[in-house]
Amino acid sequence: NLLQLKLWNKYRVSNIPSLIFIDACTGKVVCRNGLLVIRDDPEGLEFPWGPKPFSEVVAGPLLRNNGQTLDSSALEGSHVGVYFSAHWCPPCRSLTRVLVESYRKIKEAGQKFEILFVSADRSEDSFKQYFSEMPWVAVPYADEARRSRLNRLYGIQGIPTLIVLDSKGDVITRQGRVEVLNDIECREFPWHPKPVLELTDSNAVQLNEGPCLVLFVDSEDDGESEAAKQLIQPIAEKIIAKYKAKEEEA
Repeated sequence: NLLQLKLWNKYRVSNIPSLIFIDACTGKVVCRNGLLVIRDDPEGLEFPWGPKPFSEVVAGPLLRNNGQTLDSSALEGSHVGVYFSAHWCPPCRSLTRVLVESYRKIKEAGQKFEILFVSADRSEDSFKQYFSEMPWVAVPYADEARRSRLNRLYGIQGIPTLIVLDSKGDVITRQGRVEVLNDIECREFPWHPKPVLELTDSNAVQLNEGPCLVLFVDSEDDGESEAAKQLIQPIAEKIIAKYKAKEEEA
């Protein structure tokens, strides 16, 4: 049972069935969304299903909500938020309202930022209705294969999910939803992960994603809170550096 629990924690499994492919030589995760892989590639033509660069997976035409199309190469050189969402999901709709404002603020500040909507809507009409509220670009709803490949690339297990990429297409954070809700003024954009966070309603979701250290302090005394942060900050930084060296998520 302890071994099972360790495996659930190590691979951040939050629902079942879950199928994760691992490189036996290095122990690294090759693909988190194995169920999508075997659905999309039943013949195993893409084996060993390793991660591909974002630019390769996203390649093709993208839509604006006025019907215009542009090539995915237009995203190059920008930070990109890959937004997995659907109109039928109430938390998605409330995040979209905040995200529209955040997107506007970041663009007005002169930052190169684009958002790519990857729909999980149940029909083209529903997609069109939802996308009409969005000022950014989307993968065409009819291109189910490309939407599925993006889900596979980031191991999406639930929506809404916002993955923030740097201008090279590498992941800055998988917790874009939390970052947007915690930073309404977008002062921290592009939201590089902090080693130590203050626990809030919106970031508590991260407690489900792996082992966490929660330090309780007397909130009446701000000095104590700051001293506690100074105590655990170097420890947290060391742990993050260790995982970064191994090219793994901490």
